[in-house]
Amino acid sequence: MKIIIDDKISLYEIEEEFRQRFPFLKIKFLSNILVSGNNVVSKLVKNKTLAEYSTSINKDAGLIISPQMTVHDLEQCFIKEYGLVVKVFRNSWRVWLESTVTEGWTLEEQNRQGEALSGKNM
Repeated sequence: MKIIIDDKISLYEIEEEFRQRFPFLKIKFLSNILVSGNNVVSKLVKNKTLAEYSTSINKDAGLIISPQMTVHDLEQCFIKEYGLVVKVFRNSWRVWLESTVTEGWTLEEQNRQGEALSGKNM
C-alpha cells in the first residue's frame, strides 16, 4: 500500500498515515534553517500543510511513499520537493532510534526489523 502525498495535506496527517502504514516506524519533520553560516534544525508546526512550507517552484509537486522506497530516498524526496528535513525512526526494544546506519534499507525492511525488535512478541 502506497501513501500519496500532495501539497494540501498537513504534516500531522502525513505522520499519522505513515504510522498506520508502518507501525514500527515514525517520521519527524524538521526545518533546516541557515543561521549565521550554521545549520539549525527545528521542529515544524504540524497543523500546517506542505504547501505552507514548500520551497519548490513546482507547487503541484507530489510524492508517493511506497514500501520499497529506502529511507535515504524518502528523505531526499522531501528535501528536493519541499525543502523539509525528514528523519525516520525505528522501534527497537521500545526505544525510537534514528535509522541513519540503515538508511539504505527499504521502509518495508525497516518496519519488519522494528516489529522484530519491538518486544511485542515477548
